[in-house]
Amino acid sequence: MQTNPNHRQSNTDWPKWRIKIHDIIFEADTPAGKWFDIILLILIIVSILVVMMETVEGIDTQYHREIITIEWILTIFFSIEYILRILAVKKPMKYVTSFYGIVDLLAVIPTYLSIFIVGSQGFIVIRGLRLLRVFRILKLVRFSNASNTIRNAMLASRYKIIVFMIFVVTLITLIGSLMYLIESPTNEGFNSIPKSIYWAIVTLTTVGFGDITPQTGIGQFLASVIMILGYGIIAVPTGIVTSEFAKEQQKQTKAHENYTKACINCGAENHQRGAKYCYKCGHNLDV
Repeated sequence: MQTNPNHRQSNTDWPKWRIKIHDIIFEADTPAGKWFDIILLILIIVSILVVMMETVEGIDTQYHREIITIEWILTIFFSIEYILRILAVKKPMKYVTSFYGIVDLLAVIPTYLSIFIVGSQGFIVIRGLRLLRVFRILKLVRFSNASNTIRNAMLASRYKIIVFMIFVVTLITLIGSLMYLIESPTNEGFNSIPKSIYWAIVTLTTVGFGDITPQTGIGQFLASVIMILGYGIIAVPTGIVTSEFAKEQQKQTKAHENYTKACINCGAENHQRGAKYCYKCGHNLDV
């Protein structure tokens, strides 16, 4: 896509140290950028393991101080990373309000919030806030080139899936109401339409908890039909997303694959190989 030449900006007025930070943090094509990503990836995995270990009572009791120490070291590192990412782009709010910016903030803020909530009555709240650290796992998405393909495929499928879900909700409402009429006179399990709809959802999704079961012959026959129908319904959204995923892969191939060059101005990533200007803001990509 052609961009307006008047909107193309130069990086010559941008401090070199900020350009260097941008190359290390946002780029993966440089040796420094690759090492930064590897270190960051390892620390993310360690932080997730620490969060998991903290929920195991025996481990937390024995190694609580060590866990807290490791957590604070990781929090400080991720905080510095977050600040550097803000400094490395010309429009910080673009990054702050982006998906990755929000995830990066969620990765550090729970630990700091726990400082201000003290007292035994706030213990449960503190643990809830600290468990938000598990959002760090979303930072792993940054390291997967396929994640953009999946995201685009899901976005392209959203309208078809919404229409399909409306159809499914309508279907389970009708089935639940019908089962209520059939079973309610003799079966206490189907004593209301909402409860019958719950049964329809469980049966249609082939989960089958078994807490409510039809007793009449007609009810059991209808349940059998719904179970068989459920297998076909589950496959529909999978087929929709798979079709869009294949289309997205073809687009990626025709575009000769995207690479990791990120715009220093707005933070947009996944530019086409050889691109000189940002597809989003028109900024010069060459530093």
